[in-house]
Amino acid sequence: MKRIITTLVCLVAALASNNASAALRVFACEAEWGALARELGGDDLQVYVATSALQDVHQIQPRPSLIAQWRQADLAICTGADLEIGWLPALASKGANPKIAPGAPGFFEASRAVSMLEVPTRLDRADGDVHPFGNPHIQTDPRNIARVAAALTARLVELDVARAPAYRARHAAFEQKWTAAIAGWEARAAPLAGVAVISAHQSWAYLYAWLGLREVAALESRPGIPPSGAHLAQVLATLDKQPAKIVVYAAYQDRRPVAWMQQRTNIASAQLPFSPGGADGTDDLVGLFDVTITRLLDALAGKSS
Repeated sequence: MKRIITTLVCLVAALASNNASAALRVFACEAEWGALARELGGDDLQVYVATSALQDVHQIQPRPSLIAQWRQADLAICTGADLEIGWLPALASKGANPKIAPGAPGFFEASRAVSMLEVPTRLDRADGDVHPFGNPHIQTDPRNIARVAAALTARLVELDVARAPAYRARHAAFEQKWTAAIAGWEARAAPLAGVAVISAHQSWAYLYAWLGLREVAALESRPGIPPSGAHLAQVLATLDKQPAKIVVYAAYQDRRPVAWMQQRTNIASAQLPFSPGGADGTDDLVGLFDVTITRLLDALAGKSS
């Protein structure tokens, strides 16, 4: 009997030790937050990324594999600002995980850490895919990544006190690396200041604000509405008065309107990765902005991507 009790005590202790050392399970709604979580969490986090840079994150289906991952997660990291409004409520309902339900400590909205741009003064579905809290594509400005990193570190420390020193140390290292990287990108991107661009979709407000690019037109007549021939003709007419140098579009977006515009103008295109994984060399956050700056500069020199 004494041997049985000793064995049970050892088993319980081993299970407790395993639970204490188990990595937190993270459900990242977008690739940029998965990449940031890996930077800050290292081996202390087990990260699952729900979407890719080659998908339109407005239009995701809460398929069974996502539901299974949601149920197992200890922390969900999403952009928020209604970016995932088309699928996250259904996923949260089917996944039924109170730890990461919206409003719970395990649910982290990156957009709450930044100042939102393009907050609408009116809401009307006739205006297309308008986001009531502002433009949600905050990840296109690396300064926002830094702000989210600080807020996410605080949340990790709150949820996983035992590993707080490790999270803080990784954040300090990331902050130092990131500050130096931003300075380098800004120096490289200096020729882009004041350059007029056309956007395939109004996804780039934060990127443009950071680099000083000027959007003179969008290929979509309204956000999320595919462009008509009549609207594209209007864009051409706009270019007579406000010439542009670059057409900017994301890796996941339809290239046909971009090609239509290029056939009728001498404007180069820049296909930007938008999120990690959107182009070769963008597996991490540094690569994301390295490639973004390179492709914009290439387009400015007349080389399309």
